[in-house]
Amino acid sequence: MNVVDLFAGAGGFSRGFMNAGFEVVMAVENFKPVANTYRKNFPEVDVIERDVKCVRGDEIKRICGDVDILIGSPPCEPFTPANVKRYPKPEDRLYQDKIGRLTLHFIRLVKETSPKVFIMENVPGILDLKNALIKEFRKTGYEIHFNILRAEDFENPSMRTRVFISNVKICPERSRRRVKVIDAIGDLPEPNCCIPNHEAMRIPRDKLRRIRNLRWGESLIRFEGAGGYYRNWIRLHPYRLAPTVMGNSRFIHPFRDRLLTVREHARLMGFPDDHIFLGGREVQYDMVGEAVPVPLSTAIAKYIKTVLE
Repeated sequence: MNVVDLFAGAGGFSRGFMNAGFEVVMAVENFKPVANTYRKNFPEVDVIERDVKCVRGDEIKRICGDVDILIGSPPCEPFTPANVKRYPKPEDRLYQDKIGRLTLHFIRLVKETSPKVFIMENVPGILDLKNALIKEFRKTGYEIHFNILRAEDFENPSMRTRVFISNVKICPERSRRRVKVIDAIGDLPEPNCCIPNHEAMRIPRDKLRRIRNLRWGESLIRFEGAGGYYRNWIRLHPYRLAPTVMGNSRFIHPFRDRLLTVREHARLMGFPDDHIFLGGREVQYDMVGEAVPVPLSTAIAKYIKTVLE
């Protein structure tokens, strides 16, 4: 069965469905370095490098035929409490914020493609818009379920709670095993070796002195968001789960006085080492932090496969 991935990013959502045996036939991604990353890792997929507002359902169906599964991750910035500039009124985040309105274009393409299954991923903050989303999806002819899943329940090395809005209830079987930081990155050699995206980041001398005093779980930086204070530059505890990987977040290695590399961040999100990230270093970190963790997307895809069968 075919899959179309909107707001495809680096391909974490797509990779999970491929792992489960689905055929991803099309991806939509607007940002060139990210679109190039997707092409690099999935050369067989037709990538539309265009703003989703300019993509029509009949175009997708002309290229792909009937769409079996439509997936996507609209930008979360308007909905996350980490964004200090988030609109105070929840409905303004969906209808007034120009980035938030992109979520409405996912809903539009659901109506225009009529997939058997659709799944839209976002942060838990989008639940503030539950009634508005129910109303918008009803216009497409679908009733929806709000599936709240934690990536760490499916053997992802970092914590991540996300909402998957779908026309089917998603209940994959959870694993009792927890993959710790040391399990994920402990076998990697020192940076600047032959492993892609495993280059060391330079740290200013004044911060380096302060990093040396950090114990496991302590952070160098605190910043304010709309939902309170958040931590950054955290010394990871090797025998626990990592905190949520974010696009602008940086972790300190448990045993070395350095930042984690892009590859180490990718390991914490379940990406295999042959998944290559292109573009500038900051763009690479953002791609990893904005992805759907691969172990979680794989668990969802396998569950959807059993539902469809």
